[in-house]
Amino acid sequence: MTKYEVLKRYFGYSSFRTGQETMIDAIMAGRDALGIMPTGAGKSICYQVPALLLSGITLVVSPLISLMKDQVQALNQAGIHAAYINSSLTEGQVAKALRLAAGGQYKIIYVAPERLETYGFLQFAKAAPISMLTVDEAHCISQWGQDFRPSYQKIVPFVKQLENRPVVSAFTATATTEVKDDILCVLGLRQPEVLVTGFDRKNLYFAVEKKRRKDAYVMDYIRAHEGESGIIYCATRKNVDQLYERLVAEGIPAARYHAGLGNQQRQQSQEDFIYDRALVMLATNAFGMGIDKSNVRYVLHYNMPQSLENYYQEAGRAGRDGEPSECILLYSPQDVMINRYLIEHKEEPELLDEEQRQAVRERDEKRLWAMERYCMTLQCLRQYILRYFGEQAGPDCGNCSNCRQEFEEVDITEQAVQIIRCVQETHQRYGINVIAGTLAGSDRAKLRDYGVSALSSYGSLSHMTEPAVKQMMNHMLLEQDLAVTPDKYALVKLTAQAVQILNGERRVIQKHPKAAAQEMPEQMAARNSAKAAAMRRSDILNSRGLELFEQLRSLRTQIAREESLPPYIIFSDKVLVDMCVKAPLRKEEMMQVNGVGEHKYEKYGERFLEKIYTFGNGVREKYYFGGAGETTELFTQAKSVEKKVDFYLTNTQAEQFPYGQQYLAANLAEALNSLRDPKKVKKISGAEIYRMMQAKDYAYERKVDGKWQKIITPQGAQAGLFIGTRLSKTGNEYEDIYYNEHAQRMIVAEFVRHE
Repeated sequence: MTKYEVLKRYFGYSSFRTGQETMIDAIMAGRDALGIMPTGAGKSICYQVPALLLSGITLVVSPLISLMKDQVQALNQAGIHAAYINSSLTEGQVAKALRLAAGGQYKIIYVAPERLETYGFLQFAKAAPISMLTVDEAHCISQWGQDFRPSYQKIVPFVKQLENRPVVSAFTATATTEVKDDILCVLGLRQPEVLVTGFDRKNLYFAVEKKRRKDAYVMDYIRAHEGESGIIYCATRKNVDQLYERLVAEGIPAARYHAGLGNQQRQQSQEDFIYDRALVMLATNAFGMGIDKSNVRYVLHYNMPQSLENYYQEAGRAGRDGEPSECILLYSPQDVMINRYLIEHKEEPELLDEEQRQAVRERDEKRLWAMERYCMTLQCLRQYILRYFGEQAGPDCGNCSNCRQEFEEVDITEQAVQIIRCVQETHQRYGINVIAGTLAGSDRAKLRDYGVSALSSYGSLSHMTEPAVKQMMNHMLLEQDLAVTPDKYALVKLTAQAVQILNGERRVIQKHPKAAAQEMPEQMAARNSAKAAAMRRSDILNSRGLELFEQLRSLRTQIAREESLPPYIIFSDKVLVDMCVKAPLRKEEMMQVNGVGEHKYEKYGERFLEKIYTFGNGVREKYYFGGAGETTELFTQAKSVEKKVDFYLTNTQAEQFPYGQQYLAANLAEALNSLRDPKKVKKISGAEIYRMMQAKDYAYERKVDGKWQKIITPQGAQAGLFIGTRLSKTGNEYEDIYYNEHAQRMIVAEFVRHE
């Protein structure tokens, strides 16, 4: 078979993604390879395709049991014989797996790094035809990486003991230039093909929210994203437990994961999340590396992580299927103190000497400083991340909280001069807190002990609050007008640019959010984040397509329960959407759906064909937006859809609105969408109409007898909103908001763009 035949037969794809073919060709030519590719870019294809083409066995060194299990399940579902060897197996099971492998049963074997030095495995490897050794999560081998694992050091001695050195390939999603060079050096890769495809994940929306009431924000966000799968990371076990108990009390299906729980409880939580029994996972950073769940729609960070490497890896667990997803970090200054404490009490590997330990601590402090700057910057968040990883950033992304915020520029040169003079006067011996307190004229005991009240700069910015002074200093740090030492003291130092400011050769301009765009209630901030992503499934599928999508999802869930598999292992959401777009009615058409290979078709294809056939009564319907002759390849459509503008109506379109006696929000949205130009204008949803009513203070929600109910305010009633009853799909009555003709006219008027 050719590489293209392998790709189609086993994985269901007709073409390779960016970078995949380059890596495969290098490996097939006998070259070592290092691939640094973002999550969701298809790293596993880069070694799985050549593994099936090479004559011998491919060993994949993987750091976590759950990661191995997930990968092997997916391969077996695709018709590829694979196995894993780790501590979850008994010695008898390990011996059996090695016998089968030696007999040619498996082409791919996942193995924990600790197993490489065991006698039984080493004897097997010396006798077996090993064609390739792949190092997954390769950043774990670098002591400068954010997740260094000493067990990865066993890889190099293992390779040296093999009689015939196999091709060595390595892959990771997050690696700075320094870590990349360290991987190449430590692994001893020979004339490797090094591929860095870029770190950008365009489907992810990034945001930093500075909220005092984090719990309220989280609860409102989860309610606004009901039915969606998400992860909430916390810095401490205590925060995980408190949030978990609150979610459970609110009737939200949630799970929790941290090192304080027993192995069985952690395993149960992980399975509940993977199998969609729990939609929300509350966890410390102990959770996630082995999770390949493709339909995680959001990742919230309750606390700021210790580094951008950690943050990007954890946030990157959202949207692995390429669908729009959200990564929101809830920042507070206390997060920095928590992380500094964790760094100071971190257990370093025993193999490091004191000089190396000190170097690691300094790098940890430097990473923490960069993470804090990410939370404080007013520049494009995506650009900040890409620059950190050494990638040339382009224009503002338009898909992060800073790009969507309105700012005004303010000249703060005079204040900057005062800050610089204070740093000079204190001989660059203090951190930000002392400098800001001195300038603001604070009377704290610590500052009295330092005797700063005797300085000429004391109180020179007393008309400002201390946090405002800190914000200015943070801006100057970002602009490199100031610097801090890379240690736990973070002493403020002057740069060459600071001298230019003092000499009047440089102005300091700071962005400030416009007054109208500043702090809003937690509930509205959380709900409005749902608008942040550039494109949703509903932008591709029409109402009939969404209905079919839900039916295919239900079928997938049914099959997953029958087979005791995670639903996304059967087919990802993205594959189901492509089924709706292509609407296959025969086998040859189903085989054109991206992600449907021969083995999966034999197992599940007929059932999905039957569901699509029954849904359309055997007639091919159009379940997506787009003109005739447009390609039905989902990715191409998605790129064109991103250029649509937010929903609006022309005067002519508004005049055609079919006013009725009463509408539900969903029916109102459907009527509005039928009037728009689908090629140019995005859809409006019933949920957005309801959020608009909340913003106008026409409606809100409150908990009654343990259930959330919608309430209409007096202003809302005057505007034409009223409560009525409707039936659920199960036949139960419940209350919902209806809109009379007066309310309908008000809403239509909101969307009219006068030309």
